[in-house]
Order: sequence, then C-alpha cells, then structure tokens
Amino acid sequence: MKAVRANRYALFLLIAIGGCAVDLGTKSWMFGQLGMPGGQTWWVWQDVFGFQTSLNQGALFGMGQGMQAVFAILSVMAAVGIVYWLFCAGAAHDWLLTVAWACITAGILGNLYDRLGLPGLKLHTGSSLPGTDQSVYAVRDWILVMIGSHPWPTFNVADSFLVCGALLLAWYVFRPRPQEAPLHSTGTS
Repeated sequence: MKAVRANRYALFLLIAIGGCAVDLGTKSWMFGQLGMPGGQTWWVWQDVFGFQTSLNQGALFGMGQGMQAVFAILSVMAAVGIVYWLFCAGAAHDWLLTVAWACITAGILGNLYDRLGLPGLKLHTGSSLPGTDQSVYAVRDWILVMIGSHPWPTFNVADSFLVCGALLLAWYVFRPRPQEAPLHSTGTS
C-alpha cells in the first residue's frame, strides 16, 4: 500500500466540501426564489432548459419513493467507505480516483443534508392549527431539462457531481493503459 500524499487530502476535501457547499447554496437560493414545488418555472431557454423546484423522496429518477431513511443510511455508509478506501487503504495515491470519489462524496453529502431534513422545509397540510405542518425529508431538485416535450427528471448540483464522479470512474476503469514492455531473456539456458 502506497502512502497518501497530503495534497490528495487537500484535493479531496476541496472538491467534496466545496461541491457540497455549492449544491446547498444553489438549492437554498432556488427554493428561496421559486418557493416550494408547484410554483413558477424560470425558463433560460423556453421549453428546453429552466429552473423549477421539486422534492424527491427517493433516489435516482425518483425510484424508491418514501425510503429516505434507507437512502440516508446507505449514504453515510458510502461516504465512510469512500474515505476509508481512499485514505486508509491508500487508493488516493491516484489523482483521478481521488477526484472521482471526491465528486461522488460531494453529491452524497449534498443530498444527505436534504434527506435528513436539515433545510427545515415544511409542507402545509391545509390546517390552520399550529404544528400541523409536516417536515420535509426529501432531496431538493431545481434544474429542469426537457427532452422534446417530456421533462427529464429534475435534478440538482449534487446529482451532477454524482454523475461526473461516476463518469470519471468509468474512464479510469476503461481508459487505455500503456503496454508494459515484454520481459526478455538475456542469458542462455
């Protein structure tokens, strides 16, 4: 196992924490501007690309709706596993792996924050009684892309970090590697 250089720790923390901060900041700003889901859509390019708030209680493409606790536990386990593998098992010696897993960690942390209900969002139940609003334990999404007349599932910056990290991992696995020189026999038998 190779020792991990200090600059790998710094790179990982910069991407993971910085990416998470950008995600949380953009979610907060967009939900502050557009409000809870069901409100307006800000079109950057009419009927192609815009901003619209959405809440996802599931995972990728909305699968597993209502399983926030399961996804929160899996997120914590994944983040701990990533940090262990990179820095205790030494995988961070490779800069590409460090960047890829840092991006994935940024995405995990940004969405975990939402799944734990930390933004403090409340859904109004329609009752005028105090304390009847429900706390929201769902990922805040706000980026809207249309594929023809159909909307792609709304997503956020954390999701983008997850996808970028996964693409980097795929590139790491499938990229061509230099061929090693064949071993030559120099002596006589």
